[in-house]
Amino acid sequence: MPTPPRPDRHALARLHRMASLEAGGVQLIEPLLQELRRVVGFDFGCMLYPGSDGELMNYAQEPMQSVAQAYFDARILRSERQVLVRSPRDFGETVRLEHGPRLMREQMVVSMAEMQRSDYYDAVMRATGAKDYMSLALRTPQGVGLGVIHLFRDAAAAGFTAQDAALLGRLEAHLARVLQEGERDAQGSEVHSQGVLVATPQGRLMWLSAEAEALMPLAFGWRWRRSGQLPPALQELLRRLTAERPGEMALPTMELFTAQGWFSLRATHLTPAPQERQDRQAVALHITRRVARGVRLLSALQTLGLPQRQHELAWWLARGLPESQIAQRMGISLNTAVYHRRQLYNRLGVMGRDELLAQIGGKP
Repeated sequence: MPTPPRPDRHALARLHRMASLEAGGVQLIEPLLQELRRVVGFDFGCMLYPGSDGELMNYAQEPMQSVAQAYFDARILRSERQVLVRSPRDFGETVRLEHGPRLMREQMVVSMAEMQRSDYYDAVMRATGAKDYMSLALRTPQGVGLGVIHLFRDAAAAGFTAQDAALLGRLEAHLARVLQEGERDAQGSEVHSQGVLVATPQGRLMWLSAEAEALMPLAFGWRWRRSGQLPPALQELLRRLTAERPGEMALPTMELFTAQGWFSLRATHLTPAPQERQDRQAVALHITRRVARGVRLLSALQTLGLPQRQHELAWWLARGLPESQIAQRMGISLNTAVYHRRQLYNRLGVMGRDELLAQIGGKP
């Protein structure tokens, strides 16, 4: 990408539309980045955000995802603090002090030559092929931090300019609105995958399924293995389970929310005999990932490259709305909505709503 592309007005309109959806949250970060790429122009992005368990979480696109684990290494953190004004991992300070988009050169406290000799540059920039980045801290209207977005350009691209930062700044309110937590609708999400871990009541991991191996970094971040202990949320479930009173029927459960979905956690005894020795007992920790249907639909629709009106119409058709309500939401007449629906079906080669849903994997 030798020069940044001109802003895609259709992508810009879709970003505005995402900001008006009934539900939002960090689960929308991937479709948001896909649309934002067409507006601002970057090669890959990531976002640091506070998890529902209080831990700082990281969502990254490739190739940044491949270095996400190394980024949280203590040595890289020390180096980062030597070359930057502040680490994005100092989330509270970043949200409090940084306002508006910031170019990489505005965040450096050393020369570019010194930056390029740092461990931070090796682990993050050189390892991913990134040449430049800019960042933006997003907040709710009440000032609560939602996350810090980083957008990277590789060596083949021109560096970010003040004009790029100004464009990103004009989108700040819309981006914050997309990522601000909306009402969670259990009926609007689908079970994606499930896994199980086995541990002692004291929290020593004994075994985990392949599915749990894949789910754990999505729920708790890449650092969960490095501490040598189960994440605090799972330790709390174990504490509740071992403290339960005889005759209690309810099993301890917990809900977590990350950019990768909703995670339901549940603990159960594997050895029901209460007289068995404590050090021989085992506990099963069940983890279930649910993904918002709207997020999956947005991702599916992005791959179709539909004109703006057909894109909006397909979204509402997939959400199960009748054409009269769709027309009202889109601000058009019923006849116009019918016209766009026919154009959409002809474009995709489908005969009706059921075939449309089958093609994009939606459910009414």
